[in-house]
Amino acid sequence: MGRIIFEKQDLTWLKWSHIRGSSGTAGTLLKSYSEVGGVKRYYKLSGFDPFSGITGHECVNELIADRLLTILGIEHLSYDLINADIEVGGKVYNTWLCSSEDYRKRGESKIALDDFFRMNAAPGEYPYDFCVRQGFGEYVDRMIAFDFIILNRDRHGANIEILRNSREHSVRPAPLFDHGLSLLCSCSDEREARLFDVMEDRKCGNFIGGRSCFENLLLIGDKKNVFPGKLTSSDRERLLEGLDGVLPDIFLRKIWEMIISRYELYENL
Repeated sequence: MGRIIFEKQDLTWLKWSHIRGSSGTAGTLLKSYSEVGGVKRYYKLSGFDPFSGITGHECVNELIADRLLTILGIEHLSYDLINADIEVGGKVYNTWLCSSEDYRKRGESKIALDDFFRMNAAPGEYPYDFCVRQGFGEYVDRMIAFDFIILNRDRHGANIEILRNSREHSVRPAPLFDHGLSLLCSCSDEREARLFDVMEDRKCGNFIGGRSCFENLLLIGDKKNVFPGKLTSSDRERLLEGLDGVLPDIFLRKIWEMIISRYELYENL
């Protein structure tokens, strides 16, 4: 499970690439990587605007999603949340960023699910049915249910990856990753957080299913207990530990309300 590194790190040496923001994010997202001792690490910022600087809290959402996936027993990419100085465009910013290691095993290559689908799908086959035929049914059921709980707005076809090992002739879905555009990502201040309806079914970018995370639960059907683990009210402290002072209290309260309410709704469908 991901850590929070409170001691400020000097990461001004990282070089950032600009990636146009996905739906729900203003400006651009910035990513970087390092390779030390054969270990590759990836770094990601929250939304960046050249006028406002680094905004939003997508990186904090990654840590919360990481912790929730751990509780629910789902394989996923683990993120550290790091307090760091970085440099973008000749200007130094102090911010929270998230960092993760490469999840590929030796000999594996990756391909986006939408590309893998286009190469291998039968005529007229839907992405969900294709994944079930490939043996990924349990994986996508857990992903769909999890995305409903956190209201993940950004599960497009490149945010699901397939890992292939030609030597072993194996194909497997990558651990779940990239959950920044979720929870209260659209709230820029405490007033918006206070007014946010945690049960609202907002439009989301999903490659599997449609634009409604709630309606996508119909793909799972009457299958219950798709998660190996269970979430209880006692998990609140574990989920939000150390985030006082990183996010305002109203955000933390609403995020917990959102997660537990949507989890309980899913459990009782």
